[in-house]
Amino acid sequence: MSRPLLFLDVDGPLNPYAAKPEKRPEGYTTLRVPQQSGAAEGHGAPRTHTRPLRIWLNPDHGPALLALGYEICWATTWMSDANKWIGPTLGLPELPFVDFGDALFNERPDGVHWKLEPLVEYANGRPFAWVDDEQSDADLAHVAANHHAAVLLHHVNPRIGLRNDDFTTLAAFAASIDTSTGAA
Repeated sequence: MSRPLLFLDVDGPLNPYAAKPEKRPEGYTTLRVPQQSGAAEGHGAPRTHTRPLRIWLNPDHGPALLALGYEICWATTWMSDANKWIGPTLGLPELPFVDFGDALFNERPDGVHWKLEPLVEYANGRPFAWVDDEQSDADLAHVAANHHAAVLLHHVNPRIGLRNDDFTTLAAFAASIDTSTGAA
């Protein structure tokens, strides 16, 4: 079995969007991304241009992520655009991404996050860590019942983004995986 997957969200873990808007966090750089309003790409509604989206990214996160021992995969509504806007700022190579398709923003009645089932399907039995700011107890229960390899759902506070202790937790999880069986 290969390295575990690291499903990585952008807004929250990498972009601490909930931080005080007037104070860029230390170590972060500001990126202005042209924003389009309207439906998500591929969903038919016309789009109009609006003010650029402010994104804060810490360039040190790229090398730190690459050193963790995972196969990194974007798990974000940015989907392929993460390779265009986020990856280069962090020094990341082009990464695969989960295409959420019809699941995109489709709230579930059982409280499970709309991203989770596509992540479990993408993992296809492989161990994985999911780094996001929107996980819940319903997600933990769902993944425990529906995915039989080791899993870490790692919540990151969107006010502060990824910190050293997050990297320590992720590295420990990756190191705990028996790559021959996928178990922790």
